[in-house]
Amino acid sequence: MNRLEQLDKEYVWHPFTQMKDWNDQPQKVIAAANGIKLIDTEGNEYYDGVSSLWVNIHGHRKKEIDEAIIEQLSKAAHTTMLGLASIPAAELAKELVEVTPNGLEKVFFSDDGSTAVEVAVKMAFQYWQHKGKPGKQKFISLEQAYHGDTLGTVSVGGIDLFHRVFKPLLFDPVHIPSPSCYHCQLGSDQNTCGMPCIAVLEKVLAEHHEEIAGLVIEPLVQAAAGMLMSPPGYLAKVRELTKKYEVLLIADEVATGFGRTGKMFACENEAVSPDLMTLSKGITGGYMPLAATLTTNEIYNAFLGDYDEKKTFYHGHSYTGNQLACAAALANLRIFREEKVIEGLKDKIAAAKEKLSQIRKLKHVGDARQCGLIIGIELIETQEKKVPYPWKAAMGAKVCLYARKYGLIIRPVGDVLVFMPPLASTVQEIQTMLQIIKRSIKEVTEEQLCAAQVQPTDL
Repeated sequence: MNRLEQLDKEYVWHPFTQMKDWNDQPQKVIAAANGIKLIDTEGNEYYDGVSSLWVNIHGHRKKEIDEAIIEQLSKAAHTTMLGLASIPAAELAKELVEVTPNGLEKVFFSDDGSTAVEVAVKMAFQYWQHKGKPGKQKFISLEQAYHGDTLGTVSVGGIDLFHRVFKPLLFDPVHIPSPSCYHCQLGSDQNTCGMPCIAVLEKVLAEHHEEIAGLVIEPLVQAAAGMLMSPPGYLAKVRELTKKYEVLLIADEVATGFGRTGKMFACENEAVSPDLMTLSKGITGGYMPLAATLTTNEIYNAFLGDYDEKKTFYHGHSYTGNQLACAAALANLRIFREEKVIEGLKDKIAAAKEKLSQIRKLKHVGDARQCGLIIGIELIETQEKKVPYPWKAAMGAKVCLYARKYGLIIRPVGDVLVFMPPLASTVQEIQTMLQIIKRSIKEVTEEQLCAAQVQPTDL
C-alpha cells in the first residue's frame, strides 16, 4: 500500500461506500487526468466511463475552462451574493435563461444538485402560501426517485436502500409508479402499453390536487435508480396533467442536463417547459461545484412585496454564485456553442446503440437501456423470469472492477452497470469502452469469475 492510499484509508470517509470493504481492499489513487482518461499514482490510464460521476462533459484539463478559471482568479475567487452582485454570476444567469426551455426567467444559484432541488421544493411550498392556498403542502414523486441527500430531497426520494434509515426525519410524499417499462408492476405489455402509470397519476391529481404543491421528476431517466427510462410521451403527459390540476412541475435535470440525452436538456425531447428546473453536475463542465434552480416570473413575482410583508425567500449558501465556478460554467456554455457539441452527438449515440444491441444478447443481460449517452446495463441471473442475482453476489461491482483490468472506470447501481462517458468521447472511444464492458460481463458472468473477492458498492 502506498503512502497516499494509506492516508486515505486512515482519514477519509467516502460517499456511498461501506468503509469496511474499502479498507480491506486495495484502492486506486488518481493522481492526474487528461482528456477522457484518469491516471493513477502508478501511471496506469483508465477511460473515465462515468464522467467522474456524471459531471465531466468536455474532458479533463479542457484548455478553455482552465483559462477561464485562471483569468477569473486574477480578479476575484469569491464574493458573497448577500447584498452584492458579481459579473460572472449575472452573465451566467442570463445565458442559462437563454439555453433552458421557454418560460424559465429567473436563476437562484446554490452549490450542488441536492441543494438545487431543496431550493425548488421550498420555493414551490412557499409560492402557494403567498398565493393564498396554504393547504397545498404535499409533493408527488416517483417510486425509485433520487433527488439528493439533504432531508428535503431525501423526503421526495424513493430509493429504500438509501433513505429508509432517515424515515423518522422526513415528510411523506405521494409516490406514483416509476414509468420504467422493464420493471413495470402494472401488468402491461410495453409494446401495447397505454401508460397506466399516467392513469395512476391522474387519479392522484384529481383526488388530491388541492393538497399538492408540486411534482418532482427526473425527466426521461431515473439515474440513481439504475438508469430507469420512461416511455416516449410520458413526460409530456405529466406536464399536461400538472397544468390541468394546478400543480407545479419541478424538473430535476441535475443528471440529464447539458447534452446527456442528446438535447441540451431532457425536457426538450418532449417540448416540456417546467415551472422549476434544477441544474448541477455538468454545469461547469465537471470542474467545480455549482448549481442553479430556474423558475418562472409567475413564481418569482409571488415573492415580491414590501419589507414588512416578509415574503423574502430565506435561503442561501456561503458560496452561492461562486465567481470561479460561474466563470467555468460560462466557458462550458461557450464550448457547447463554438464546438457544436449537441450537433456532434448523433453519430456517437448511434455507435453506442449498435454496441448495445450486441451486449443485449449476452446470457446474463436482462436489459440494456439508452437515452442519448446515458446507458444502463442490467445484469440478471435468469433472463426469462427476470430473476436477479443474490444481493451478496455483488455482480455489478465485480464486473466494474474487472473492467479496470482493461482500462475502464465504470460504477454500478446494484447490478446495473452505468455507462455515461464524457460527451467529448469519440465514436471509436465509445465503441472501445463498450467492448470492454461486453468482455467484462462475459468473463465475470459466463466464465464464473464471480467468486473473486472484490469490494461491493451500492452506487
